[in-house]
Amino acid sequence: MPELVKLIGLDFGTTTSSAVIAAALLRRTATGRVDLDEQEEIFRSEMVFTPIDANDRLDVEAVERLLDGWLRAGKVQARELFGGGALLTGLTAQKDNAAALVRLIRSRLGDALIATADDPCLESWLAFMGSCADLSRRHPEAFVLNLDIGGGTTNIALGRDRQVSRTGCLFVGARHVQVVPGTYRIVKLSTYARELFVHLGIGKGPGDDLSAADVDAFLTLNVRLLEAVCSGDRTLLEIPAVQRLEQVRFDMAMDILDSAVTFSGGVGELIYRHLQGEPWPATTHYGDLGIDLAQRIAAAPVWAESLRRFRPGSGGRATVYGLLRHATEVSGSTLFLGSPHLLPLADMPILGALTAQSSDAHIHDVLLLIQQSSRGGCVQIRIGSKEAVVVAEFGRRIARILQQIAFPATHPLVLLVEENLGKVLGQYVTCWGKLPLKVLVIDEVPARDAQYVQIGTLRDQVVPVSFHGFRPAGETP
Repeated sequence: MPELVKLIGLDFGTTTSSAVIAAALLRRTATGRVDLDEQEEIFRSEMVFTPIDANDRLDVEAVERLLDGWLRAGKVQARELFGGGALLTGLTAQKDNAAALVRLIRSRLGDALIATADDPCLESWLAFMGSCADLSRRHPEAFVLNLDIGGGTTNIALGRDRQVSRTGCLFVGARHVQVVPGTYRIVKLSTYARELFVHLGIGKGPGDDLSAADVDAFLTLNVRLLEAVCSGDRTLLEIPAVQRLEQVRFDMAMDILDSAVTFSGGVGELIYRHLQGEPWPATTHYGDLGIDLAQRIAAAPVWAESLRRFRPGSGGRATVYGLLRHATEVSGSTLFLGSPHLLPLADMPILGALTAQSSDAHIHDVLLLIQQSSRGGCVQIRIGSKEAVVVAEFGRRIARILQQIAFPATHPLVLLVEENLGKVLGQYVTCWGKLPLKVLVIDEVPARDAQYVQIGTLRDQVVPVSFHGFRPAGETP
């Protein structure tokens, strides 16, 4: 019988926070594979300003009330949650009490789901998947460069046919300059905005009014930097004040002669609403320069063709929809769970990758890294063959090296395998149960260029698997 589960996406950004909750069925297909089927959105919150207290810290109690209200509205019980997660993004992730909010979210959602702050490459990947996955599937031959512009950051991702190949992040966003709504009177400047003001010779701060020339100079520099990202020209980033805006370096692939450029995040949503005929909101309606930035991008000739031809989905909720729909993989059902009581496992470090062609020395080094980790760890495996003799030999080699290094029986060893070979590989690795090791083999999991993995509890013979701590290279080819 299909099992009803729920998925959640939470985004606590520099400017706004939001939640989306969906119901789905865990259904076994004719091939025996279990998939998330019939996803149906059951709750979408209003976009609300991220609660910040008088000391410019996250108001954790106010966020807790928001979270509880969202879970009630979505009629969510923790045991129903199968996938998704929560991210603290942009400048919110840099607040000194961000970790307290992450702990709160995990206490509500459980350790099987992602809950993390300051993971810009994951944000970039999720924004691409939430905004451009369908678009890139409709145009599989086209490279798509998505710029997800929020209040504090621009998350950059380059992909083709739903595969992200490069990611990066800039501290370019709507809310580095906060103003009194309807005016250009400064309320607050971020550290990054202050440095740019110095570079541009704008000697103004809170309480001062920005002139039209000030606004023009600031926005021109921001738009030039976004154009440089698209072209691969790094000349502008040689300026120290501008270089500081590069949180994660993005290098445009120079062999790509042309790419479609799309926008998401709050600024992206403003752009596409205007292109659909909606009037621009009133001057600095949101108390920042987001509307002005969107107007500049919409009028820039360099992006005119892309804006005309390519329309992404999700808009200002790209990250949250990425979390909801794409953050969680469903494992295969031929798992080897030598120690099922270990699940769920949170923040397990991924310490290497192996194939059947890996040398004994390489296998030794990867397993030794996991042995030296106080928490154990994971290794991503792509065997490259389903032939019984290849799988058996590979498993025996791992078993032999585990015995040589006296791998401790107390350490979790998780093998994330791309092929549908979990149970048989686990048997060979443990010498058919003779080695007293805490081995888990999770199969049919695609490789990701990430640093950590979350593995949930067993449901209908499968487990949910999520990754975070993405590297700029994006998805492993």
